[in-house]
Amino acid sequence: MSMCMIVTEAVPARLRGRLAVWLLEVRAGVYVGDVSRTIREMLWHQVEELAEEGNVVMAWATNTESGFDFVTKGANRREPVDLDGLRLVRFKPVL
Repeated sequence: MSMCMIVTEAVPARLRGRLAVWLLEVRAGVYVGDVSRTIREMLWHQVEELAEEGNVVMAWATNTESGFDFVTKGANRREPVDLDGLRLVRFKPVL
């Protein structure tokens, strides 16, 4: 089990309800919990199926240099990049 955090923006209530079954919603659209890899992957599958036009980021604790990893879905100014095995965030220019 490891700490997992999901932050949602402009997603349907149906997805928010599914996330709230497994994680605690500590602020509007911000979910945290201690879940297994299997549950984390199931939650991300739900995000991919139900997020529609919203955007989501999921981060979790790992045994890496940074101590965490993350995935994103949807349009966002922040874009994940891999730099020699280290996950960083690049900002897209403002249009």
